[in-house]
Amino acid sequence: MNSEIPPAGAFAVDTRTGRIGQVMGCEGPYVQMRPPGGGCEWDVPPDAIRAARVIEELRARVTDLNRQSRLP
Repeated sequence: MNSEIPPAGAFAVDTRTGRIGQVMGCEGPYVQMRPPGGGCEWDVPPDAIRAARVIEELRARVTDLNRQSRLP
């Protein structure tokens, strides 16, 4: 079991699916994550989350910046 849940705002990986997202917080027994660039949050059990590696975080940040550049 993973006892190290990344803090809110950090990028993490849902190890069940390989999806990367930004940690939004905890709700009940789950960690809530949001995809880079926005979208619907999803719930991840605490034992199925790990901190994103540097390259994964960089890709996520670029995705978010690209989304922001398209906003009016």
